[in-house]
Amino acid sequence: MKKYFLVAFLLFAISIVKSQTPDQNLQALGIVLPKPVSPLYNYVKFVRTGNLIYLSGQGPAKPDGTFITGKLGRELTVEEGASAAKLTGINLIATLKDAIGDLSKVKRIVKVFGMVNCTENFYEQPKVINGFSDLMVAVFGEKGRHARSAVGMYSLPMNISVEIEMIVEVEDK
Repeated sequence: MKKYFLVAFLLFAISIVKSQTPDQNLQALGIVLPKPVSPLYNYVKFVRTGNLIYLSGQGPAKPDGTFITGKLGRELTVEEGASAAKLTGINLIATLKDAIGDLSKVKRIVKVFGMVNCTENFYEQPKVINGFSDLMVAVFGEKGRHARSAVGMYSLPMNISVEIEMIVEVEDK
């Protein structure tokens, strides 16, 4: 049943993406981008070099400023982890929009590095990070397909459930 729902969601998402802008796709999906939060430590949220935007790792920050926390395989299920990865994706898209102004300037989501806070016997990191990857395709269409790593971590800052960073190619300024 879950696989059927996921396939139906992806087919729906791809059908709306074909002729719409990323902002229209976000609206069709019922997603409102949050205001990007300031870095918690000594780093910047993104760096642009040429036509590449490097986005620092972010976690699943909720609108109230708290995070989805816990280890996959103990406190959280795969589905809860995928939801946390999707939320992280929404936050990264908000930061990307802050960096470039117009999401239509995205040429390609190039590379994603997804880290999953999990127990030593948890092996479904790719399923968790699919929550992020599915969102990128739903918002950016084929431009949202990316190279990716999905790895398990013994711990992540503040016990967040996932942390994701990405590299995006954009149009010339």
